[in-house]
Amino acid sequence: MSLYRLKNALRWPFRALYARLQPVAYARMIGVTIKGRVTIYGSSYKMFSSEPYLVTLHDNVFISVDAQFICHDGGVLPFRSEFPRLDLAGPIVVKSNCFIGAGASIMRGVTIGENCVVAAHAVVTKDVPDGSVVGGNPAKVIKSTQAYLEGARERSLNIGHLYGEEKAIEYKRIFNIGAR
Repeated sequence: MSLYRLKNALRWPFRALYARLQPVAYARMIGVTIKGRVTIYGSSYKMFSSEPYLVTLHDNVFISVDAQFICHDGGVLPFRSEFPRLDLAGPIVVKSNCFIGAGASIMRGVTIGENCVVAAHAVVTKDVPDGSVVGGNPAKVIKSTQAYLEGARERSLNIGHLYGEEKAIEYKRIFNIGAR
């Protein structure tokens, strides 16, 4: 094994741990442009494709576990022997006040507008207009974020201000768990 391969083999566990403990700092380290307060739940180690420098995250962006930002199209690889210069890639921009759901995939060239919600496991292949909730594969506009917010306020458990054990106790009380 070459010294280069050995060095890389020893490096990945430390990077993976750093990405789990400090996901936003790791994203910055690998080249993601962060223009404000960003929250990443879970690890950012596999979140950004091989071109993390093509991703820009604006202010008040929340990214759930296992979301992916894929800035290139590997589908052209089988054709490179005939067309060596063939390449498809593009930047991804997530504007302010957005939530990206668990397992969502944001594809090359997409801009997600302000005040948007991307549903869990959505595959976003086209730009998302400001104030939209999108979901599905391929993702489509489901409703406005205003309509989403109105519905959420009607169904709210009113415990969003709580954290940790205090919140767990309230969930158990609300859903009658553990009380027999």
